[in-house]
Amino acid sequence: MTLHVRQTTLALTAAAMVWAAAPAPAAGGMDQQLLDIQHQWARAMYQTPASGQDAAFTRLDAATESLARQYPGRAEPMIWEAISRSSHAKATGGLGALGMAKAARDLLLKAERIDPKALNGSVYTSLGALYGKVPGWPVGFGDKDKAERYLKQALAMNPEGIDPNYLYGDFLFGQGRYAEAEGALDRAMHAPKRPNRPLADQGRRQEIRALLSRVRAKLAAAGYGGVKEG
Repeated sequence: MTLHVRQTTLALTAAAMVWAAAPAPAAGGMDQQLLDIQHQWARAMYQTPASGQDAAFTRLDAATESLARQYPGRAEPMIWEAISRSSHAKATGGLGALGMAKAARDLLLKAERIDPKALNGSVYTSLGALYGKVPGWPVGFGDKDKAERYLKQALAMNPEGIDPNYLYGDFLFGQGRYAEAEGALDRAMHAPKRPNRPLADQGRRQEIRALLSRVRAKLAAAGYGGVKEG
């Protein structure tokens, strides 16, 4: 999932994250509930207008927190609670977003202690994205070296995954490493489809195409040919 903390905007409080906003628990076991949450996240992320994203992610924060409480010894619900909170931070921005990002980081570190391999290494994918996008000291906890280490850990566990390749490509683009970024994004574009997550795949590939266009523009300006789409 990517995070843009806009330091100059007004902070948005987390008071809106009320339990009353949580939807009723989904039928079925943890796996089915996680799949339902993944679908909710994709709708909030890719189909909800910007004006409605705060409310959508507030509901999702509550739903994921409820599921994590239901399964306190499992890493997967914690990871999705962290994904929800970091996506909420990206959607709202402001210094209030930094608090959400810190909460997401703490959840991910806790999930790592339980099961670092859960969800194909999504702990490391999300930690890498957070450390790469959050401002560094003294404002935040961002750290480019940690970001790259975490993203490489994620890729070692899920080398063909769409998310780790996209997020590593986004990180490399931010570092001005355009040729490397193009390679990572090309791998992301050709990642295997996830049968149970078509909306998330569609939205992610739109992000990949947009970023690839920016990367190739940078490469063309520098006189590099780049990778051709297959």
